[in-house]
Amino acid sequence: MSGDEQEPSSYYVGVDVGTGSVRAALVDQRGLLLAFADQPITKWEPQFNHHEQSSEDIWAACCVVTKKVVQGIDLSRIRGLGFDATCSLVVLDKQFRPLPVNYEGDFHRNIIMWLDHRAISQVQRINETKHSVLQYVGGLMSVEMQAPKLLWLKENLRETCWDKAGHFFDLPDFLSWKATGVTARSLCSLVCKWTYSAEKGWDDSFWKMIGLEDFVADNYSKIGNQVLPPAASLGSGLTPEAARELGLPVGIAVAASLIDAHAGGLGVIGADVTGHGLSCEGQPVTSRLAVICGTSSCHMGISKDPIFVPGVWGPYFSAMVPGFWLNEGGQSVTGKLIDHVVQGHAAFPELQAKATARCQSVYAYLNSHLDLIKKAQPVGFLTVDLHVWPDFHGNRSPLADLTLKGMVTGLTLSQDLDDLAILYLATVQAIAFGTRFIIEAMEAAGHSISTLFLCGGLSKNPLFVQMHADITGMPVVLSQEVESVLVGAAILGACASGDFASVQEAMARMSKAGKVVFPRHEDKKYYDKKYRVFRKLVEHQKEYSAIMNGD
Repeated sequence: MSGDEQEPSSYYVGVDVGTGSVRAALVDQRGLLLAFADQPITKWEPQFNHHEQSSEDIWAACCVVTKKVVQGIDLSRIRGLGFDATCSLVVLDKQFRPLPVNYEGDFHRNIIMWLDHRAISQVQRINETKHSVLQYVGGLMSVEMQAPKLLWLKENLRETCWDKAGHFFDLPDFLSWKATGVTARSLCSLVCKWTYSAEKGWDDSFWKMIGLEDFVADNYSKIGNQVLPPAASLGSGLTPEAARELGLPVGIAVAASLIDAHAGGLGVIGADVTGHGLSCEGQPVTSRLAVICGTSSCHMGISKDPIFVPGVWGPYFSAMVPGFWLNEGGQSVTGKLIDHVVQGHAAFPELQAKATARCQSVYAYLNSHLDLIKKAQPVGFLTVDLHVWPDFHGNRSPLADLTLKGMVTGLTLSQDLDDLAILYLATVQAIAFGTRFIIEAMEAAGHSISTLFLCGGLSKNPLFVQMHADITGMPVVLSQEVESVLVGAAILGACASGDFASVQEAMARMSKAGKVVFPRHEDKKYYDKKYRVFRKLVEHQKEYSAIMNGD
């Protein structure tokens, strides 16, 4: 490993494409962020459950942020570039031009976003096949994976899209192709979202069974027949054209990419926790659960041997940390749900005005308002009569039921700021109860988890973090570097450059533990009761559904 410890000689650029923005960071060999930039990207929702983006818009945003983070930097010290992105589906023709994924024929909108639920009929038919590949996605495929979306395109946009398509990319792989001209796919994307097996490759019988035999006929050239592990160096590095657009040196190493949540996992799960008094210090890395919480939340647990968890994706071999099996739980909407609940309340304009007057975010204001109204009791006890089931966009894990809806019980006629603050608190708690539900499913199947490692936008909210500690009964480790997903992307670039011998070495050197939040064990009895109510809510919802759908 080159470089003086005092003055690191090498820099890496990490680019993270999230749901609403592209972010980039310049990171050194110690995992410290030296520069950060972000740029919003456009989203379209032409009809309910249809969510689209533009690959040209996203690439342009990547170029804006990379140029910003390297301003004034000695470019010769930049050694590698890593990308992560949401697992959205990018469609290009045989000449790599965008194709429309919409009825309007707008080719600019050539991405079906990860949270798009248009392919409900298709995923139900895929799950009815009970094909053996489904055991690697928790027994039921999610509508958010790529096979149902591909089938939807074939059945709905045959002439304008399907017949003209030359390339279907996961968004992280599209970005690495734009940077290098290499169409090789990352093992992470293909294993986690496309049913590829790290050991056996593609399963011809699955694609034939679901009506997408087209891929088998052309040897999977449209979806990827060259597959590389995450952090592998691609081709000859950054092409002259991409280097000019990104403002980076020609030929620097570009890594095979990761999905954004997996980059977050890479950025936190290997952190050194020495001196914090945590049980996981003397335990294997498999005792840690990385929770990447932003628009949605992903729960990443790794194991030495494959563990099959009903309703939880995986096990995926080497999809995040080389040599380990990954299980991925998730909640389809978390940050998006909190926004939805808060912004839809009658008191939101008042909240906005008061938060602006104090130069605070609405959530910082709500947190301080909760402290004001809690009086002598712990803040969490304000929701004794208010309970939320958070599946407003279906359940990803551990029930894998996209038909489930959100529920709130305990509403009154109040519409004031106190009412909004308590509903916000109940929603945050519901998300934490969902995490506890996922952990219980993973532990029942064979995982042994003692500590949570949180990153992503919601990890910056102290109430969200404390509720996760209190409700799971586990300590929560926050990264020293709050932008852990970008550190994960930079780790990819660092490994591709050859500056580290392995991903594990780079993780150990570049990710560090920051604050540790411990659970308030004295509140355990209260949260155990709330959790019993939480589990009853979904039982009741299923009973209501059975009544309404009965004779």
